[in-house]
Amino acid sequence: MSTSVTILKNVGLSFKSFFSLCKPRVTSLIVFTAIIGMYMAKPAMVAMPISLLIATTIGVAFASGAAAAFNCLIEHKIDAIMARTRGRAIPTGQVSSTQTTIFATILGSTGLAVLYFYVNPLTMWLTFATFVGYAVIYTVFLKPATPMNIVIGGASGAMPPILGWAAVTNAVGPEALIMFLIIFVWTPPHFWALALYRREEYAKVGMPMLPVTHGEAFTLLHILLYTIILVAVSLMPYGMAMSGLIYLVSAIILNAIFMAYVIGLYRQYSDDLAKRTFKYSILYLTLLFAALMVDHYWMF
Repeated sequence: MSTSVTILKNVGLSFKSFFSLCKPRVTSLIVFTAIIGMYMAKPAMVAMPISLLIATTIGVAFASGAAAAFNCLIEHKIDAIMARTRGRAIPTGQVSSTQTTIFATILGSTGLAVLYFYVNPLTMWLTFATFVGYAVIYTVFLKPATPMNIVIGGASGAMPPILGWAAVTNAVGPEALIMFLIIFVWTPPHFWALALYRREEYAKVGMPMLPVTHGEAFTLLHILLYTIILVAVSLMPYGMAMSGLIYLVSAIILNAIFMAYVIGLYRQYSDDLAKRTFKYSILYLTLLFAALMVDHYWMF
């Protein structure tokens, strides 16, 4: 009996370790915005085929999880030094580099195969490009090379709505590009808020994040400027008749709160306010896309 309990406990721990490599909180936001992209691509009165929804969700989630696992693999030496990441599965020895490579390869290949055979080839290739953009171009080349890494690399993180749209329409429409643009512009202020209160850790490992290379004041100015751009971009769905008053009012309220955080941060910086700004930025994006879908259904 005790042997069976031990085996089950070990299996549970192994699953938890491999699952953590997928960065589930990040992956869940990616899947969420991809699903919003799917529903936005379809007239609200037309039911979404459940098989398409399930296949796209699994494919995008698996590919995203695999990209996150490869990111953990590539950066495991840096992760072991930084306080924020030293508890991850590879630095703590819960899984090995070989196990991570095999796991990420199987997971990513399965996700792409599901998209190719059960969704459409366009979505698969766009997802593959997103995978390469994050796991290779951003993680290997951009992140250690330039303080603008998150601006350029943010394109990969902004792709999910396009993937969802392509899954339904087998094309990339202007509405999908607007959703892409919202996430693309949101990414720098979101990430730089984190980088500000973690700048000493990034400096310790030699990572050229903007607060490390250009200082606090320069980073705060860029957060403010990008947030102003975000406010304008987030109103584009209403201007393009993608949405109505529900989204417009929601966007105005969410933007006002975000601007209040950013202006407060710009005027008088503190690590605590930077943490709260970072946390709110996640809530902001989640609620903004939720409002977009609610409005979409209300309009029809």
